[in-house]
This record gives sequence, C-alpha cells and structure tokens, in this order.
Amino acid sequence: MHQEVRLVAAWSAVEPAKIVHGNQVLPEPYPYISRSVLYPKTQLEESCIVSICARRTRPEEGASGTYRIYRGAVVDSIRIAIVGVGNCASSLLQGIEYYRGKSEKDAIGLMHWDLGGYRPSDIEVAAAFDIDARKVGKDVSEAIFSPPNCTTAFCPGMPIAGVAVRMGRVLDGFPGHMQDYREDCRFVLADEEEASREDVVRTLEDSGAEMLLNYLPVGSEEAARFYADCALEAGIGLINNMPVFIASDPAWAARFRERGLPVIGDDVKAQLGATITHRVLASLFRQRGVKLDRTYQLNTGGNTDFLNMLNRDRLASKRTSKTEAVQSVLEEPLDDDNIHIGPSDYVCWQKDNKVCFLRMEGRLFGDVPMHLDLRLSVEDSPNSAGIVIDAIRCCRLALDRGIGGALISPSAYFMKHPPVQFRDDDACRMTEEYIRGLRRD
Repeated sequence: MHQEVRLVAAWSAVEPAKIVHGNQVLPEPYPYISRSVLYPKTQLEESCIVSICARRTRPEEGASGTYRIYRGAVVDSIRIAIVGVGNCASSLLQGIEYYRGKSEKDAIGLMHWDLGGYRPSDIEVAAAFDIDARKVGKDVSEAIFSPPNCTTAFCPGMPIAGVAVRMGRVLDGFPGHMQDYREDCRFVLADEEEASREDVVRTLEDSGAEMLLNYLPVGSEEAARFYADCALEAGIGLINNMPVFIASDPAWAARFRERGLPVIGDDVKAQLGATITHRVLASLFRQRGVKLDRTYQLNTGGNTDFLNMLNRDRLASKRTSKTEAVQSVLEEPLDDDNIHIGPSDYVCWQKDNKVCFLRMEGRLFGDVPMHLDLRLSVEDSPNSAGIVIDAIRCCRLALDRGIGGALISPSAYFMKHPPVQFRDDDACRMTEEYIRGLRRD
C-alpha cells in the first residue's frame, strides 16, 4: 500500500473529536498532534506502525476542530537527525550498526538492550548537518570517518546510509582560533551556501526525522538555539548533548511543552566519565561521613572538542554545567575557591582519548585529613554514545505517549545540567519508572 494511503487510512481510523495518543487523550484545544500507533491489518491491509503529525486547522484553512496532516511516515525505526557529524556522532552511528549483529547476551556496553520495546538497531539516521568541507555532500556513513574525526573505528564496515550530509548554518559554530592549527586537527569550513532556517526545517520535515540530536561544539550558543528553533518548527523532539541551556531553561522547556514535543538535555553525562565518577565519589564522601573540603577535576584530550575549548571565552556554560553537576550532590556547596572543574589543555597526540586528573581533599573521623587522587583514561566519544543511545529511545517513548516539554527523569540521569538535579541513584530509579510508564516524565 502506498505511504499516503496508509496515512490517510490511519488518520481516518481515529475519531476526529477524540484524538488518542498512546494511552493519553490530548486535551482540547491542542494545536499539534503526533501519533505513533500500530494499526491492525483489517484497517490498513497490513500491520504497520504509522507516525503522524497533524495540527489544528487555522480559520482560513477549513472548519474548526479539524486537523491537517503535515508530516507522516510508515515507521519501522526511530529516525534521528544529527547536527554536528563529529566524533560523538561517529561513535553513536557505529554503535547502532555494531549492536545490530549482537544478541542481548553478548551486547557489552549497553545500559538497556530493550528500552520500552526499542533496541539499538531500531535507530536510523534520517538527516545530518555539518559545516566541514570534508563531510558536506558525503554519505553520513563515510563522513563519520572523515577528518578531523579521530575516535576509534570499532565498526569500520559501515553500510551506506543513503543520507548525504547537508551544509548547515555556521553562526558561532566555527571557532576562529582553530585556523592556527593543522587542517587534519581542526574544522575546514565548506565553501557552500549556508542553509537557511527554511532549508533546515524543510529537510527535517521531508526526512521523517522524529528528533534532532545536537552535537555542536561547546560555545555554539547562537547555533544551538537556531537548531532548537528549527526542531520546534519542524515538529520534532530535541536531544541537546552540549552545554547550551535549552531543556534546563524554563522558557525553552515551555515552548517544547506547548508544542507537545519532548526535549532531553543539557550536556550529555558520559557512561563512565569524569563527571559521573566525580559525582559518585562526592556522594560516597557524604554517605561515609567524610567532610569534603576542596576538589579539582582537570581534563586533557586531543580531539576537536578540546581544541575548541582552548578559547576560554567559549567555556562559560561548560564550566557551569560540570561544576553544578558535582555541587548538586553535596550537602553544602563548596565555595568557588575550593572547587575547580573544567578542561585543562589540548594534547594533540591524545586524539579522542580523554584523561581526567581528579583530587578530593577531606577530613575523616577525629577531623583527620585525607586525600584521594584518581587518574581516569577513557575514549571520549563512545563514552558519550553509551548514554545517547538510551536518550534517543526515551525521547521516542515520549513521542509515543504524547508527552511534551523537558523530560525530567531521563534528563537527570543522562545529562550534566538537567532541569532538575537528582542524585544518581534517584535519577536511575526515576528513569526506570519512566521507561515502564510509571512516571509521566
């Protein structure tokens, strides 16, 4: 059956006066509707999942109380769009293919094999944007291995995705100081016309993407908000993996809530990285009655993320995000003079290897001093992908259930700077409850 016929048949099967989304009846008046429902074979001649987005007609368009489909697709996967085809995107897309050939028993490195009925292999890329000359125009399966990407190629035989990387919008996403470094280590701006807002929105709509993943460089404040606006206009969810505050900004969260679209953010917290390790140790100090007096976390790396962060003017939100993530688990926040967290330096030969130097000084029983020194070495981008692969599926569950706005539980568990900070054990429990449908967000 043609896709258009499926969409019309599926939409017609719904009583217009009572639009049901998953198990939730959307309140009236409700300007936007997104459905993802398994329709039985008797209605569509074959069983399939149909994802439909529609909006209430304006007075000049037709009778009041009717809806017009503005985007729809027969869905057998979770379709994502990506802005910033860098190391983190490379690890994520490699991981989706890598786990496709695995069983639950031998799928190492996942928090969830099956999350709400979705497996890693159910995810596919539908659109991608970048501004680097070595990526724009290439199939995304090839672009993820193009310079300056330098993360581990743990799934080198990637199949052709059939999705070409499109030229994006530059804005503040191209740090000028990178020009002083070799081309194989930095961004090379493509000599193509930048995408307009209309171009980006149209691409998102036409691709059938259900959510946009933001992987822009740290400090891309203007560009991050531009793409968040595009996601809203296109009627798709957003996963904000970088430290520009969208989900944790009440005004932005309200805009997504009003549109009935989910947003998870901000600034992804790696699977087992510096921030989660620092938080767990800080909680351990508190639980064991040790007074934490002062601490630092210094990080070095050799990817474009660390090269970008040599410009300290781009670091304000990053430092805030990482510092608040640790302060939030303490009984009493440390004075600014007693806590220092942030990137330290760029070491080119480290490539995507991130090394964290962590020190914590405190006092034990009898006011006796102690200190802890820790060195953590991880491949930075796969460490991020292990979290994002779950964030994608949690975002899809929100779309299935008709939930818009900031997703509190997944954001608290997956992100450094969520709308509401919770201790990690609590955030884990809340996220599991969300996945099982016991919590709304």
